[in-house]
Amino acid sequence: MAQQTSIPKGTRDFGPAEMLKRKYIFDCIESVFIKYGYSPIETPAMENLSTLLGKYGDEGDKLLFKILNSGNYLNSISSSEISTENINKITSTISEKGLRYDLTVPFARFVVQHRNEINFPFKRYQIQPVWRADKPQKGRYREFYQCDVDVIGSKSMLNEFELLQIIDEVFSTLKINTTIKINNRKILSGIAEAIDEKDKFMAITVAIDKIDKIGTEKVCEELRKNELSEEAIQKLIPILENKRNTVENIEYLEQMLSQSETGKKGIEEIKTLFAYLSSNPLNTKIDLDLSLARGLNYYTGAIIEVKANDVEIGSICGGGRYDNLTEIFGLKDISGVGISFGADRIYDVMELLNVFPDETAKSSDVLFINFGEKEEAVCLKLAKELRQNGISCEVYPEKAKLDKQFKYANNKNISYVAIIGENEIANSTVTIKNMSNGTQETILANKISNYFLK
Repeated sequence: MAQQTSIPKGTRDFGPAEMLKRKYIFDCIESVFIKYGYSPIETPAMENLSTLLGKYGDEGDKLLFKILNSGNYLNSISSSEISTENINKITSTISEKGLRYDLTVPFARFVVQHRNEINFPFKRYQIQPVWRADKPQKGRYREFYQCDVDVIGSKSMLNEFELLQIIDEVFSTLKINTTIKINNRKILSGIAEAIDEKDKFMAITVAIDKIDKIGTEKVCEELRKNELSEEAIQKLIPILENKRNTVENIEYLEQMLSQSETGKKGIEEIKTLFAYLSSNPLNTKIDLDLSLARGLNYYTGAIIEVKANDVEIGSICGGGRYDNLTEIFGLKDISGVGISFGADRIYDVMELLNVFPDETAKSSDVLFINFGEKEEAVCLKLAKELRQNGISCEVYPEKAKLDKQFKYANNKNISYVAIIGENEIANSTVTIKNMSNGTQETILANKISNYFLK
């Protein structure tokens, strides 16, 4: 009996049609990154667990895919230790590596490890897959691509503004109507102080980060489980559910956080950022959203999240400022800020909105029909000429019925078919058929490159 084939839940195969569309997304994003002066790097799919653990909070650590050590990894574990009570101890003994959870922590490790080889501020982009042991659902996968862009070694808010420009340009090019939500972790810290729960800051941010997914009531339940007082929760609800505009929010915060030095610094950073936006307006709508938290532990300043306006799918881009990430690896006083585009969610959004350009559906521009050995020889020479001029083409690999070859061209969305039969060889011509409208015209064979370059 043949073995039934399958792939792990939360992962996907991509055929040629999907890959051409994904390539369009990657190429578009990468071209914008390059335009703003960012350079590419790559890091390994797996990192030492000592690099990954403790950077994403308790919930993030639970989603790390761990890799078993090679060889007899149970050799150092006694039979008495193999129990659920000792799971953490056993894991640390039998697994020293894990698949990367994101691209930011590996980037911080890269910066520290290569600090003598790079120039600060260092502007890098990275387009690679990441893995999370999450529950698969619509728009949420266990393996997915992130397109990260970061600048590290500068505290200037100009960097945050530049990232907003990149977001604006990317989604304008991809024809996705979006809203950018902005907040600041210093403001959230000030709010925790204002409701007398400073020590519960991480619990508060982790909980309110889920507000879009589970709603205010469930967030309040989670805060109660984390032992926030009912008084503090009641103070927090009006902040999370506010309907104020940006100017009103800033005025509200200036009153609320007047006694918090951290909170006031966060307000100043937000005002600086909105001053840049006022002088240099973007096409994208931008909101100051006080419920935005970005639950990852390493964020310390501005935080950014992008939602598609016309599709319910969660955030499609996000990021923020991190001041202390490289310090964990031994390099102090190096602040960074970055954002990550979720390529898989962007793909899903573009599919739902049907905004992929028609040209992403084709792999070749021209197919040469194969009538036999004599005609094939002419086709091969002309195909070589077209490729030298940057025109993608292919020669059907064998003599076959014309209908079969035309069907092949249609199935691959090839725009033109080049027909070279006995008459064409005798007259040094090529008959070109436009597959979209069915029209045909005959041209001189030595003019074929000029024809398609037009």
